[in-house]
Amino acid sequence: MSAAQAREPSHRAMEQAAEWYALLRSGEASSAERLQWQQWFDRAAEHREAWLYVERIGRRFAPLQSSPDRDAAVSAFGQAVSAGPRRRRRLLLGLAGMLGIGALGWTAWRQTPLPIVASTWGADHRAGIGETRRIALADGSQVWLKALSAFDVDYSGTLRRLRLVGGEMLIATAKDPLRPFVVDTAQGRLQALGTRFTVRGEEGGVVVAVHEGAVRVDTAVSRSSGIVPAGRQARFTADTLEAMTPADPAREAWTRGALVADDTPLGQVVEELRRYHFGHLAVAPELAHLPVFGSYPIQDTERALDMLASVLPVRVRRTLPWWISIEPRA
Repeated sequence: MSAAQAREPSHRAMEQAAEWYALLRSGEASSAERLQWQQWFDRAAEHREAWLYVERIGRRFAPLQSSPDRDAAVSAFGQAVSAGPRRRRRLLLGLAGMLGIGALGWTAWRQTPLPIVASTWGADHRAGIGETRRIALADGSQVWLKALSAFDVDYSGTLRRLRLVGGEMLIATAKDPLRPFVVDTAQGRLQALGTRFTVRGEEGGVVVAVHEGAVRVDTAVSRSSGIVPAGRQARFTADTLEAMTPADPAREAWTRGALVADDTPLGQVVEELRRYHFGHLAVAPELAHLPVFGSYPIQDTERALDMLASVLPVRVRRTLPWWISIEPRA
């Protein structure tokens, strides 16, 4: 565990901070309650860190809270969260105009996972929160880019090369016998062999799932190599190419707007939904291991969360319009 992870406030502290934030910003807190908040704030460093986190997100949403048309703004925000990608963009731009904030201010206001956003900012192609993009390349190949993902393009007379900056993408390659098609990652190189395949970057590794054709994998350090055929997937690091397994349907389903879970831990499902949620989304640690089955709409996180609450012993708690947590059902 890194030092940053060790210092991360607990789920309980974060939820307490959000509750205090909602009360103090409501204008209805009594003097006694303000004193209780100060005592809570002073009691532990973890409380102060959690409060600063909530404040940072709150500042991005402050124009919505303080707008003279607050009710209309909240309604527009809710519609934008659950709308399709094109309609969402129109609604968000309209809301930005309603709140009187410029393009740069709006980008900072809405993009909560800032480390991921920052890491993909300079890429040739990127998808933001809630976006699934379909990109046609110069040679006729197509790339579907998952939310919070990015890649660079480097085509030459002898090689068609993409570089995965982060996240996940589905690639359908066009034929070109004179120029191989490769995808470079920090862990190694993938070469398409007449292929439709997905590439997903994970902590310390990459997962490739092949849906048509085959993909050759060459690891970056050990130079281990192998060919992954259609219907199979494999994870590799810079040193190791792991054993192949059947291709996970979820590796392709997101391009159709679905999150497919098959005995998938709830914590992992929530991690995927965060890519499509404008705000804070968390799950209580004691629930993270719960197995999830079924198909959930990633472009409508509110509906997906309600579906989860209908089949699991959990409840969805909305402390603020932009702060949602999944808690044990009482």
